[in-house]
Amino acid sequence: MHSSLKLIAVLVSVLLLSACSLPRGAAVQSEILDEKASENPTFQVVDVTRANIPGILTWPKSGWHGHYHWPNTSSGSQSSIIRTGDRLNVRVWDSQDNSLITNPGERFTEIKGVEVDANGSIFLPYVNKVGVRGLTSAGARSKIQQRLEPIVPSAQVQVSLQQGRDHSIDVVGGVTKPGSYPMPSRNYKVLNVLADAGGIPSELRNPRVRLLRGSQTYEISSDLLFEDGSKNALLQPRDTLIVEEDDKSFIAFGASGKEDLIYFPKDDLTTLEAVSLMGGLRDARADPQGVLVLREYDSDAISSSHPGPDLQQVVFTFNLTTADGLFAARKFPINPNDTVLVTESPVVKLRTVLDLFGAVVGVSSQTANLAN
Repeated sequence: MHSSLKLIAVLVSVLLLSACSLPRGAAVQSEILDEKASENPTFQVVDVTRANIPGILTWPKSGWHGHYHWPNTSSGSQSSIIRTGDRLNVRVWDSQDNSLITNPGERFTEIKGVEVDANGSIFLPYVNKVGVRGLTSAGARSKIQQRLEPIVPSAQVQVSLQQGRDHSIDVVGGVTKPGSYPMPSRNYKVLNVLADAGGIPSELRNPRVRLLRGSQTYEISSDLLFEDGSKNALLQPRDTLIVEEDDKSFIAFGASGKEDLIYFPKDDLTTLEAVSLMGGLRDARADPQGVLVLREYDSDAISSSHPGPDLQQVVFTFNLTTADGLFAARKFPINPNDTVLVTESPVVKLRTVLDLFGAVVGVSSQTANLAN
């Protein structure tokens, strides 16, 4: 009996000494935040509550610029402005019997498909070249009539516009029917061309619409584009649209149902939603009092002139066992490139040691019985 107790004592001592090295799937919260108490910590720890959420929301964004750069609806042309490559149909009416510009018995003459040249002009008989680029159809009509007046005082001019081949929009991808789409009018908008291209497939994850215009690049989420009519920008000739899935993501790690790189399914994501996307907390392992969000800010986010973090690297902590912590997690936004870590409960280590201790006691008892 004495030898059995001695054996148990030795084995328990070994278990206690090796407890810290038992295999685990995630860190315990205290292990990660241990540096918090040091004299010169390299990261900041913020316990997130309902009280400090409003202040944290004023901090600079991390992982992306935090807003969409998109032209407004007035950035296009509201009227039919004539451009190089357009064609004009010019009809000149003259009621005089001996008119210079009409044949006997006719009341008008028509010149179709007169192309606007590189200098922005068209050529017409009797008046030579007339500069029309930058004018509307009405402006071109007025200018042509003024030029004809000294020659045919009674002439009346009509002008209709045919847009040139350069007046098209390219839709590159992320739609049912990518291709080049001619602009039917100057009032052609983003939603118009997306509809003509067959729309955005429903299986595309949180699609973004990117607009390439000259040297400028704009982008917006499709949800915001569809929700806000002021975002339905007018298109300009040679614009290019690209629809693609959002590449913003966060890292899921620790004692959760899923450890992976998780893409944002929508523009804004809260901590509670992120935990849900991670498959929740593992019942047997997770510490609901130790859900952490690890974030790294740009160096210019640290400034005394505006609210922000004290250090570039910040660990935000959440206690999901309290109503305050749950409400805070519902409001706290996840930024792209964040790491959401569910720490392991300290009870898991204790439970493992006790299970091993029970197994040792059982083996010892069997050994004692055999000895007797």
